[in-house]
Amino acid sequence: MTDYTPAYVGTVTRYVVVESYTVTPADVAIRAYEVANGVMIKENCFGLVIMGKEDEVNRVIAEVRKMDPAHIFVKDRGFPPGDARRCRASLGGARPGFHGIEFEMTILPYISNGLEKTEALDPATVPAPAVISSRRLDVYTLKKMIDAQEP
Repeated sequence: MTDYTPAYVGTVTRYVVVESYTVTPADVAIRAYEVANGVMIKENCFGLVIMGKEDEVNRVIAEVRKMDPAHIFVKDRGFPPGDARRCRASLGGARPGFHGIEFEMTILPYISNGLEKTEALDPATVPAPAVISSRRLDVYTLKKMIDAQEP
C-alpha cells in the first residue's frame, strides 16, 4: 500500500443532493457559485460536491437550502473531489458509493413529503406519543420468536 499525504488538510467535503420538482441541480449550482467564498464546487447529476473550510461549506449549504429546504439534502463525503482513491477517472466505471446514492435518491421523496407535512403541523394539535411498556423482552422469548420465523 502506498503512503497517502492529504492534499486538503483542514477541509470537509459534502454532497448537496437535490430531489426537487421546482429546483434543479443547475439552479442550486448557480446559487452556490454566487455565494461561494473560497470553496470548491463541483456539479454532478444529483447536485453538488462542495469542499472547503467547514464554516464556509456550511454557509454555502445553508444558503442553497433556502431555495427548497424540504427537497435539498446534505451528506458528508470522506474524500475531496478528484481524489485518485475514489475518482472514477482513475478507477474506471461508476465510483464507489454512486449506487448507494442512486438508491438513496429513491427514498428522498418520502422524506420530503414527511418534512412538508410536519412543517404544516400545529404543535398544539400533535398528540403525545403512545406510552411504551416498561416490560423488557427477555432473551429466551426473543429466541423463540426468531426460531418461529425460520423455515
